[in-house]
Amino acid sequence: MADKVKVGVCLSGCGVFDGSEIHEAVITLLALDRAGAEWRCMAPDTTFEVVDHRTQKPTGERRSVLAESARIARGDIVDVARVRAKDIDALIFPGGFGAAKNLCNFAEAGPKAKAQQDVARLVRDMLAAQKPIGAICIAPGLLAAILRDAGVKAKLTIGDERETATAIEAMGCTHERCPVDDFVVDEQHKIVSTPAYMLAGGIAEAASGIERLVAEVLRLVPQKARV
Repeated sequence: MADKVKVGVCLSGCGVFDGSEIHEAVITLLALDRAGAEWRCMAPDTTFEVVDHRTQKPTGERRSVLAESARIARGDIVDVARVRAKDIDALIFPGGFGAAKNLCNFAEAGPKAKAQQDVARLVRDMLAAQKPIGAICIAPGLLAAILRDAGVKAKLTIGDERETATAIEAMGCTHERCPVDDFVVDEQHKIVSTPAYMLAGGIAEAASGIERLVAEVLRLVPQKARV
């Protein structure tokens, strides 16, 4: 279909402790597919420090963010450096520590965080094109760092975790408390966020908010503006 919505999904690896939260990423892709949207996975071509998910401790090994993200995308993935705002109608960031460690350094630097340059460029371009952006779980921390440097003040949520919310507010955004099955939308900037595993006790709870976020992101794509 010519008017099929094209949504970029930016991944950060494969696994909650050092990459994308797999449940959140898969729920996002499933919700997009069920809604009849076309998704395009992307990730930066950088490396990251591997965490053993059994012990939650670093292994000393480094791997490719792009190659690991390809596991979730079944190999159908591109380097985010190659993606432009004109190529997609919307952009969604699943959570997982990779969003705060590999797409930016929010996990380490808090309110002084800086985003990976290609990710930051794409987000700025999406904002300039007035195309919607979704951020799941910890990913609003990434967005807040980019928005701060772009001089944009937006409404975001990570649920109700005070330390992270304070860091987001220190970067100039407004944090709103939100239950796991809901979302916060900044209509002016077309930014939608939901807590997911910042609050969820299981995959069904995480899905409840993510599915609503996806629906809201798609609602914000004007019919006439679809690529």
